[in-house]
Amino acid sequence: MKIVTWNVNSIRTRLQQVIDWLGQNPVDVLCLQETKVIDADFPRSPLEDLGYHLYVSGQKSYNGVALVSQKPLSNVTMGFTSIVPELDPVWDEQKRVITGVINDIRIVNLYVPNGSSVGSEKYEFKLRWLTVLRKYLQTLLQSESAICMCGDFNIALEARDIHEQVKTENHIMASEAERQALRDILELGFADAFRKFTSEGGNFSWWDYRTAAFRRNMGWRIDHHYLTPVLYERAESCTIDITPRKLPQPSDHTPVIVEF
Repeated sequence: MKIVTWNVNSIRTRLQQVIDWLGQNPVDVLCLQETKVIDADFPRSPLEDLGYHLYVSGQKSYNGVALVSQKPLSNVTMGFTSIVPELDPVWDEQKRVITGVINDIRIVNLYVPNGSSVGSEKYEFKLRWLTVLRKYLQTLLQSESAICMCGDFNIALEARDIHEQVKTENHIMASEAERQALRDILELGFADAFRKFTSEGGNFSWWDYRTAAFRRNMGWRIDHHYLTPVLYERAESCTIDITPRKLPQPSDHTPVIVEF
């Protein structure tokens, strides 16, 4: 089984790239982030015509997540409050969370807020959002043991996940508060699938459009698969496919694939 996470930075802009990539890389579930389209306008037909099942949660111009699956998923829900109803509905105004089950695996597809800049209102929102995510996962873990939590986390957890030119002190996506919030989540019982197989630095999933960052490999590894122990043991590989980032008008992110 293969599960992929990919922030496509607009599914309508990148639709043909997604279709072409799926044609060359058959996967069981593709988890998309930043689809940037309301549900009614999601380009379903081209993917459904290829035999995929779609589950979407989107909004106009911003955010948005989707699951694209070869087989129907079960127990699909959107947002935090679908699992933890006592949470304030404000946390679901931005469409950033979708989950479903295939076989025995619970997939949690996330688009974590960027945070804009350290100390800003958006930064404080990001930190609070991560505490809500932790509560959401605690609830899931009460009844689920095989969870693949994946997506664009907008956090590089370690120095080796960022190109050397970046000074990380008080840098968004690398500040200590963000990293600690993510560590608090992982301490629930999640491990980094990519680091099971690759310890070296210089492996990135996102490159800024500016400053020829991709050509110079000035990237960040911020797209992750985090696995509970039963899945971590079953993981056979986790790779980053940089091929789509080489295309004309690509997303600034590229797919990350975990195989069980």
